[in-house]
Amino acid sequence: MTAADRLRNTMSSLGSMVSSILSARHDPAARIRNVDLIAVLVAVLLPWSTSGVSIGMVLWFAALATTLELRPFLHSLKRPICLLPIALVALAVMGTLWSDAPWNARTYALSPATKLLVLPFLLYHFERSTRGMWVFIAFLASCTLLTVASWIVAIDPSLTLKVPGEPMDRGIFVKNYIDQSQEFVLCAVVLAFPIITLLREGKVRHALLLTLVAANFVVNMVFVVVSRTALVTLPVMLAVFAMAHLKWRTNVALFVAAVIFGTLAWTVSPQLQATTDKFARDYRIYKEFNQPTSIGLRLEFWEKSLRFFAEAPVIGHGTGSTRGLFEAAATGPAVLAQAQVIGNPHNQTLNVAIQWGTIGVVILYAMWLSHFSLFRGEGLAAWIGLMVVLQNMFSSLFNSHLFDFHEGWMYVLGVGIAGGMVLRARSEAAESSGTARP
Repeated sequence: MTAADRLRNTMSSLGSMVSSILSARHDPAARIRNVDLIAVLVAVLLPWSTSGVSIGMVLWFAALATTLELRPFLHSLKRPICLLPIALVALAVMGTLWSDAPWNARTYALSPATKLLVLPFLLYHFERSTRGMWVFIAFLASCTLLTVASWIVAIDPSLTLKVPGEPMDRGIFVKNYIDQSQEFVLCAVVLAFPIITLLREGKVRHALLLTLVAANFVVNMVFVVVSRTALVTLPVMLAVFAMAHLKWRTNVALFVAAVIFGTLAWTVSPQLQATTDKFARDYRIYKEFNQPTSIGLRLEFWEKSLRFFAEAPVIGHGTGSTRGLFEAAATGPAVLAQAQVIGNPHNQTLNVAIQWGTIGVVILYAMWLSHFSLFRGEGLAAWIGLMVVLQNMFSSLFNSHLFDFHEGWMYVLGVGIAGGMVLRARSEAAESSGTARP
């Protein structure tokens, strides 16, 4: 086939795709496909752009509206996996009524929680769609491309797209090192499942290819940049994978190999040494000099947050009240740790507890546990969903990641799409079992 023939075939395929997309007005299947394609676009944009994700989700809802069947959708809302996110947002809305914060602060604090309302729509759509894996493949491909950009920027920092004046972290092309590390950790750990599956099926070349992709994420974190939250969550996620999918002898061998690799990586990577050394240094500076360091401020915020929670343990201080409480509790010169003011205590549980008390914490953990139990099963979709929930729960010990834009959307998209795929697989299995019975 000549180059001209290949070009004509490519153009013909693109033309057919465009024609199929435009035919959605008269074709229900094409409308469903359009919803899937927009979700793929959002997954591609997530590692690169916040505004792109926001615009993409508006388009996704517009496309979904043309396919929504009201009665089945309302019926799906009765499930705890849908009811609990809605309940948390409803509590946040009601919390604006007893908050003493200005109304602009109340609405600003409410906004991060509202993304949870997207979860029931994602679960509903991808329970009927067969293209959920397209979204995850698109996210993986986009993150892989981001590693290329990260390596390039690590070599030549002037090529970054970060706005002048923002913190210029080494190897960060867009956004920040925390967001990038969350993406890379999730991709690396999720790939462990298909790699093991392919090896058991004897598909060594395919497994080797995915291993190289996963290794690219890990090596980038070792030699370019990694967040301390990622350093904590990565071993936990890998341990869950080992316990769930490997034999004990394999686990022992891998544990020994991981210790050797970790020691070697720490020895040869100045970046990794600096990241781990910063733990002890930050704590010492905070305790000895009362200076605001990353770890020191977290300890300070958590201690004050527990005090705020004790003052209103049932329903909290109300939506948007956090910053005002920290302002009232600030003491001493502005350069000291005790004088720092923040609207986010860097812990998801405390963030919820301050504003909505024990009721909010109970709903939060019930939601996490309901989503965690949804993914107890076999298959790649269940594994992806399990890792998304696990990563969010553990990383939220050190950040309010459920309410942060990037990590929050990782959770909503990951749980919503993987959850829909799992529900669809269970429904098909139940139908097949019912058909098979005499």
